[in-house]
Amino acid sequence: MTYRKIIKKLIALLLIPLGAVLVHFSSKRPDLVEILFSEGAYPYIGGIISRATGIFTFSVAEIAVSLVISVFVIYTISTIIKSFFTGGINFAPLLKYLTNIIIIASVIFFTFLVTWGLNYYRMPFADIAGLEVKPASAAELESLCNTLINKANGLRLSVDTDSEGNMDIPGSSRDILNNCYKGYDAISDRYPYLRGNYGSPKPVFLSELMNYTGICGVYFPFTGEANVNVSIPDSALPYSALHEMAHQRGFSREDEANYISYLACTVHPDVNFKYSGTLLALTNSMNALYKNDFSAFTKLYENYSDGVRHDLEKLDEFWERYEGPVERTTDKINDAYLKANRQKDGVQSYGRMVDLLIAEHRQAEK
Repeated sequence: MTYRKIIKKLIALLLIPLGAVLVHFSSKRPDLVEILFSEGAYPYIGGIISRATGIFTFSVAEIAVSLVISVFVIYTISTIIKSFFTGGINFAPLLKYLTNIIIIASVIFFTFLVTWGLNYYRMPFADIAGLEVKPASAAELESLCNTLINKANGLRLSVDTDSEGNMDIPGSSRDILNNCYKGYDAISDRYPYLRGNYGSPKPVFLSELMNYTGICGVYFPFTGEANVNVSIPDSALPYSALHEMAHQRGFSREDEANYISYLACTVHPDVNFKYSGTLLALTNSMNALYKNDFSAFTKLYENYSDGVRHDLEKLDEFWERYEGPVERTTDKINDAYLKANRQKDGVQSYGRMVDLLIAEHRQAEK
């Protein structure tokens, strides 16, 4: 190995401690992360990457991940064969394999941070948006749920449905995804930091397989693409796409991406988007009420219209078909990933969207 190659590998390995130091200081100064990265460098970085991959109608991320997995499997098998099945035991190929894997992981980790990951340490959306998040009374939660039920019931009367009464948004899934930007265009006057020129959400070709993971969408920072599972029911498709677009705009926390998706859906010119976003907010809020006051939950659930109840039942039936070990494993991996990025509640952080909804509801009632 030449001296130059050794230096390059050492530099690559140093990216892990350098990234750790960057994370440490970023977690201490979210105000600087907000100014310098999230509202400073990131919109340019994310916008350039997203527009570059946006020229393709397919998901570049889906192809890249498939290729990387294939190469990794082939490389692993090849290393095992060279180390143990070609004339005795030889640890040199295995040592080289482990070194290369660590170097690649180091580069990926640091690249992830500087292209998107630092957004995990930005200011909370509540602070940016001027929303006062504080402990809410049971009465406030019940009031929010009642408001959302009335809103969902009213919107459901105007959504498009098929012959069986299922929500059926006109056009193909790609048509729906291509129209998602209208929600962010409409909300950007109120929240200018949600503005941006990014590529449209991409349909995942292997959406059917994705169902077994229980995932509706994935934002891939290395390609700047909001990848969406297009086999899910139409009632969930708009809010899932706008959720990934919130990540695309630099809001990495899951609870905040849910809330931003709700905001963008409710101002979208298409009533189907408005309803989908309201259904997302209603589900999260009623789940919180279920845990805190089952009696109030039961009482309010009776106020659901037949159409709203039908859509929620169809969503439950859809996901029940795919429950199994793959979904549970994916949930654990996702939970570990969120915790590793300082979302201390892990997957449970999705429930914290309700705090933002209550803060908005409280503000609207003043």
